[in-house]
Amino acid sequence: MKDILEIASKEIGVKEMKGKGNNPRIIQYAKDTGFKNYKSDDSHWCSLFMNWCAHEAGLERSYSLGARSWLRVGMPIDNPELGDVVIFWRVSRESWQGHVGLFNGYSRDGRIYCLGGNQGDQVSSTGKSQDKILGYRRLRPVDDVRFPTKNLKKGSKGIEVKLLQDALKKLGFEVGTTDGDFGPRTEKELIQFQLTNQKLTANGFFDKATRAYMETILSGLISVKSLADKVF
Repeated sequence: MKDILEIASKEIGVKEMKGKGNNPRIIQYAKDTGFKNYKSDDSHWCSLFMNWCAHEAGLERSYSLGARSWLRVGMPIDNPELGDVVIFWRVSRESWQGHVGLFNGYSRDGRIYCLGGNQGDQVSSTGKSQDKILGYRRLRPVDDVRFPTKNLKKGSKGIEVKLLQDALKKLGFEVGTTDGDFGPRTEKELIQFQLTNQKLTANGFFDKATRAYMETILSGLISVKSLADKVF
């Protein structure tokens, strides 16, 4: 597995084009990661770049252009190591806006170095205030995921429910302990997952359509607009 920080560092200097036209490298990030609706490097691309780096490193991704979507990915940590994801707020802590990059060390004045895209309109390592940090996340390798083969709903129990709970956790939905008991928490998080695709009925019922969508995302073949464009 490639080192994500090394992958990102090799892209330093990639810069969006001013005026008409786009940097083909940035557009390639979108093509490689399935963001088919991303057409202009004038659009925010910090999360796009992070998804590309994670994809190249074989690590889990957010599948979203929203920087705060990374709060739903990986393991929450308090003491970051080089290459961990760091998420910041912009405008205000309560707004939807944010920024995401890779932790790249501390500066002498107490700021952190963040290596990321769309920093000064380019890939760079920049010092940022710790006051605006929303959280750190450690990404896990993507491995094969087994999916339930049966339709499931609240009250279902057994190994099939465990598979569903593990898949939801891999997607960043906090169902708690994988206990094989389809209770209110599993139902709530399944509904939240279904809400990321307007074509699904958000009813907490794990059916064929929900299974197909989940398999598409976790296999890295996402091409649907709703999740890729959703801002968390």
